[in-house]
Amino acid sequence: MDRWGERRRVVPVQGAKLAVFEYGPDPGRGVPTLLLVHGYPDDHSVFYPLISELAPTHHVIAYDTRNAGLSSVTGKPGSFALPTLVDDLYAVLAATQASEVHVVGHDWGSIQAWAAIKDVRAAGKISRFTSVSGPDLQHYVWWMRERLRHARQWPQLMGQLLRSLYVAAFQVPVLPEAVWHFFLTGAFERTTGRRVGDNPVRGLALYRANFLSVEYRRPPLPVSIPVRVVVPVKDPFLSPRLVDGLEDWVQELTVTYVDAGHWWPATHAPDLAEFLRTEFGPGSA
Repeated sequence: MDRWGERRRVVPVQGAKLAVFEYGPDPGRGVPTLLLVHGYPDDHSVFYPLISELAPTHHVIAYDTRNAGLSSVTGKPGSFALPTLVDDLYAVLAATQASEVHVVGHDWGSIQAWAAIKDVRAAGKISRFTSVSGPDLQHYVWWMRERLRHARQWPQLMGQLLRSLYVAAFQVPVLPEAVWHFFLTGAFERTTGRRVGDNPVRGLALYRANFLSVEYRRPPLPVSIPVRVVVPVKDPFLSPRLVDGLEDWVQELTVTYVDAGHWWPATHAPDLAEFLRTEFGPGSA
């Protein structure tokens, strides 16, 4: 038997083939289902510590997002725009016949999941959402504009802009690819103890396809499902204040601050597992 009873499949979608992995018992009576969505520059293996914690009692689905890990794009480079990524997420749910799923997103996986829970397809499919270090892009733009309008909040705005300088750097052609290839990939792998291969270069398309889009200038849409936002206070990329105002449009919101860095789901998997067990309720784990 493979690790944690792993079952693999390939899900074809428009312009890509997604590598999908399932762990633990098959979904059924009394077995809760989790969908894990990774961020940049990772693939689904970033969740191995969490899967190890939960696979004995939960049906766990994870997948490599398009052109990360074992997933690939087909033909010419396809779209990496957020609506396409949301379509990918729902294609995975359809292929695995999953419903009433608790989605857990980290970094770019969380950004995708924020958009997915506001999609009309969420009804009956997604029951709750845990977000770690990945803001809703509409809320992010709204947050920035609110601080721009009020001089007393300019320090918050400047602090986040400084944290986000890498996003602007990723828009430059060729240079980010070279820096990752010759310098950053090795340093990242040594620091984290995880192999990412060419994921950093392949994933640059996420930033180039989304952060200049005018679509995210619209006000955030309301969310009715329960949402927990985990805020690692030592995250070098995201200000802890980015959660301010979420309560205006997320009806059931829990914000949890943790004394950790950006990759908290990997470095503190037992803590995340305990949150998830609690949210499924007594007797479900």
